[in-house]
Amino acid sequence: MIDLNLVRVFVAIYETGSVSGAAERLHVSQPSVSYALARLRDLLGEPLFARRREGMTPTFSADQLYGKFRHALSGIETAIESARTFDPANSTRRFRLALSDMGELYFLARIVEALREKAPSVELDVVMLDLEQLDEWLNAGKVDAAISGRSHSPLRSNGELLFKEHYVCLASLDHPRLGPDLTLEAYLAERHIEVSPNPVQQMIDAKLRDLGRERRIGLRVPHVSVLREIVAGSDLLVTLPSRLARSLAERKRLRVLELPFQVPEIEVVLLWREDGGDLAARSWLWGLLRETLGEL
Repeated sequence: MIDLNLVRVFVAIYETGSVSGAAERLHVSQPSVSYALARLRDLLGEPLFARRREGMTPTFSADQLYGKFRHALSGIETAIESARTFDPANSTRRFRLALSDMGELYFLARIVEALREKAPSVELDVVMLDLEQLDEWLNAGKVDAAISGRSHSPLRSNGELLFKEHYVCLASLDHPRLGPDLTLEAYLAERHIEVSPNPVQQMIDAKLRDLGRERRIGLRVPHVSVLREIVAGSDLLVTLPSRLARSLAERKRLRVLELPFQVPEIEVVLLWREDGGDLAARSWLWGLLRETLGEL
C-alpha cells in the first residue's frame, strides 16, 4: 500500500511543476519532497518526472497516474475536511490574500476590521496582485484567495462575483475650469494621472481611440495611495473605480464626476482554489470576504 503522503507529494509536484513549489504548498522542506519522490519512484519502478530548465516534466506514466491519484486524493481530503471544524475566535492561522494596490486602499481596512471582530488572533499577509502569476499562486497554495477585476485571460481558479463597478473622474473641488458636469471636450482638455501598470487605463485609452480622441498624461504613478493629495492640490484628473473615488473624496477637497463617454463595467471577483489541505479554514476566509465585500 502506498503512503498517502507520497500521493500528496506526487500531486503537488505535478500541479506546481517543481519540487520547491510542492514544498511550499505542502509546508514542508524541499529535501522532504525530494525524499518522498525518490521513495515513490522506487515503489512504482518509474522515474515519473524529468528535470528540465522549465521545471519537473511528467513522464507518460505520471500523466496516466495523475488522474487516478488526484481523484482518490480529493475524495480522501474531502472526507477528512468534512470532519474538521475551524474555530476563528481562537485560531492563530496565517492567511495570505492577493490584492491590487486599489484593493489595498479600499478593501483592506474593511477586511482587517472583520478579522479583528471574528478572528482576533489570525495573521493576514497581503501580497501585490499579479494576474500573470495568480493561477500558479493559487494552485501552489502561495495565496489562499485573491480579489481582482475579472480578467479576460483564462483562470482555472474558482471565481465568484462580488459586485460590478463603473469608472468615474476624480478632480479637485477647486479645479479652475471644470463645471458641475464633465463634457468630453473638458475631459480631454485637461491633463491626467495614469496609474500604471493598470489594464483599466489601457481600456480607457482604447475607448477614446475608438472615438478618434486621445487624452494627455501629465503624471504617471505606480500606486494609488498618493492620489488624494496630488489631485486635491492640482488641476490633474484621474479616472478610478467609483467606490474608490468616493472614498478618496470623503476626506479631501475632491469631487467625483461621471465620465462623458461609456466605459464597460468591470466585475470584481473573489478567486480561490479548493485543492489542497486546510479547507475548513480557507472556506471560512472565503465566506468572510464574501460577507465583508459583498455588502459594498
